[in-house]
Amino acid sequence: MSTVESRPAHSGDASVGELVSRASQQMSELVREEMQLARAEMTQKGKRFGLGGGLFGGAGLVGILSAQALVAAGIAALALVLPFWASALIVAAVLAVVAAVLALAGKKQVAEAGKPAPEQTIDSVKADVARIKEKAHR
Repeated sequence: MSTVESRPAHSGDASVGELVSRASQQMSELVREEMQLARAEMTQKGKRFGLGGGLFGGAGLVGILSAQALVAAGIAALALVLPFWASALIVAAVLAVVAAVLALAGKKQVAEAGKPAPEQTIDSVKADVARIKEKAHR
């Protein structure tokens, strides 16, 4: 709520300067109140994003632990037909091959992406500057 004077809006004795002053004051109050509302809203959203991020992190940790348990179960299952050390070695080798394939695929994607700078935008800006300089020299 604003604390603007409760003077009638259509009073005939208000000067233009006074009306402009009142409008300016009301606009300032409105902007301040909107900023306070935005700050409160962003604080609430920030808390929710923080909580959500923490929950995602916890889910990732539990996912990693479940993957480790699955690997251990695979080693134990393979140990029924092979010595335990051999089954652990085989599972480790398979995991290493999967990691190497993922790393090579990731390296290929990064190489295809090129430089991290926005090259098209830079070229466009350079072209714009060149056009402006050209027109300025005419």
